[in-house]
Amino acid sequence: VVQDTMLNGYDICHGGLLFMLADTAFALACNSDGESAVAATASIDFLAPAAKGDRLRATARRRAGRGGTGIYDVTISRDDDVIAEFRGRSRRLPRAPAGNE
Repeated sequence: VVQDTMLNGYDICHGGLLFMLADTAFALACNSDGESAVAATASIDFLAPAAKGDRLRATARRRAGRGGTGIYDVTISRDDDVIAEFRGRSRRLPRAPAGNE
């Protein structure tokens, strides 16, 4: 839920906080299979503002993967209204050599 402390000078939710919400969903999705992955790139398109009191939901989906790279889309919505679309590319971390864990 968007709080007072999340608003920018225009009294709408700060874009950085929307990015952080999407990035967190992305991180959970690309690490959900037990392998470690980090973001290689990410971008977001803001489609509509979020206001104080709005309940936001971020939904992440893996779109493609090959080798150690994955592409994920995250949709931020308020009820049935899409307010932002995020795309992230993940990269798997190499496994630590035995004995160095």
